[in-house]
Amino acid sequence: MMDSGTRRSSCVLFAIFITFSCLCFSSSSKTLQTSTTKKNVWESTKWQRSDCNRYEGSWVQDTSYPLYNSSACPFIRKEFDCQKYGRPDHLYLQYRWQPSACDLPRFDGIDFLEKLKGKKIMFIGDSVSVNHYESLLCLLHAAVPDARITTQTSNSTNTVTFQDHGVSISVFETHYLVDIEQEQIGRVLKLESIKDGNKWKDMDVLVFNTWLWWYRRGPKQPWDYVQEGQSILKDMDRMEAFRKGLTTWAKWVDSDVDTSKTVIFQGISPFHYHGEEWDEPGVTNCGKETEPVSGSTYPGGSPLALQVVEDVLSTIKKPVHLLNITTLSQLRKDGHPSSYNGFKGMDCTHWCVAGVPDTWNELLYTAITS
Repeated sequence: MMDSGTRRSSCVLFAIFITFSCLCFSSSSKTLQTSTTKKNVWESTKWQRSDCNRYEGSWVQDTSYPLYNSSACPFIRKEFDCQKYGRPDHLYLQYRWQPSACDLPRFDGIDFLEKLKGKKIMFIGDSVSVNHYESLLCLLHAAVPDARITTQTSNSTNTVTFQDHGVSISVFETHYLVDIEQEQIGRVLKLESIKDGNKWKDMDVLVFNTWLWWYRRGPKQPWDYVQEGQSILKDMDRMEAFRKGLTTWAKWVDSDVDTSKTVIFQGISPFHYHGEEWDEPGVTNCGKETEPVSGSTYPGGSPLALQVVEDVLSTIKKPVHLLNITTLSQLRKDGHPSSYNGFKGMDCTHWCVAGVPDTWNELLYTAITS
C-alpha cells in the first residue's frame, strides 16, 4: 500500500505524462489538419462544396469566353442565334460568372459525358428550357465534335443522344408543368393535375422550369378557364395560380419521383423591358444594352415569383436543388437576342446562344457531377 508521498509523486508523474501526450497529439493533429485542409481547399475549388454559394457573385470580363463558336453548333433555333442574325457586338460573349467566395469550374464536356455515361437528362418547361437545353447541346458538341449523335422528335419531346457515351439529352415542352385540357367549355388549366409526369419520372436527371407563361393574357394565353378542385374560374390571381400549380408539381415529386433521381428546379429567368429596374428610367427594352449591370446586386430587386419558388421547394421532402440563376441573369441585361433573331421582333425574354445559358450549364454541370 502506497503512502501519501508516493501517491503525490505518482500523480505528478502521471500529470506530466498526460500533458506531454496532449502536446504531441495536438502537434500531430495540427499537421494532419493542415494536410486535410490543403486537400479540401482544392476539392472545394474544383467541385464547389455546399459552404460556397455559387449563385452570389459578379460578371467579370474573360477573353477565353465564349466556350464555343455558335456558328459551328447545329442545334440553335433561330430565336436564339444572335450572331447568325446580325448582332454586331461581341463583348456580351466574353463574360464569366465569378462567385464571391470560390471559383466556378469551367464546363468540361468530356468529363460531363463520362460522369453521366448511360444516363438520361430531361429539361421540362417552356421555351426558356429550350434555351437551356440548346446551350448544353452546343457545349457538348464543342467538346466532342466528331461524336456519333442521333436525334429523335416525338410529340412534345426532342432528344439528342451522344451514342459513344449513351447519354441522352431531351427537352419536354410544357408551359405550366400542370395540364391544359380541352373540355366542352373550352381549354381548362388544371392546377391540380400532372398527367405528363409518367413521361418524366424515368429520366435520371430532371431539370424543371415554369414561370414565363403564368402572367400571359389576351390572345397569347393558351387557356380559357382555370380549375382548382371542383371550382372552374374565368381567371384568378396569377401569382396565386403559379403557387398552386407549383405546389401540385412539388407533391408529384414527393409521391412519384424516386430518390435515386436528380431533381433540379431552375430559378426564375428574368426579362428586361423596364429600364428603371437597372437604373435607366425611360428605357423600354434591351435593344441598346451591350454590358452587364456591374456588381453583384440588381437594382430592381428579386422577383416575387422567386420567393414563391423558394417557398414551395422548402415543402418538398425529397432532395431538390434550386439552380438559382435569377440574380446572375438579372445582371445580364445585355444577354438577350433583342432584334437579332429569326423573327426580327424585340426579344428581351430569351437569351443568345452562345451566352448566358452557358453559365447556367456550368452551374448545372457542377451541381450534378459533384
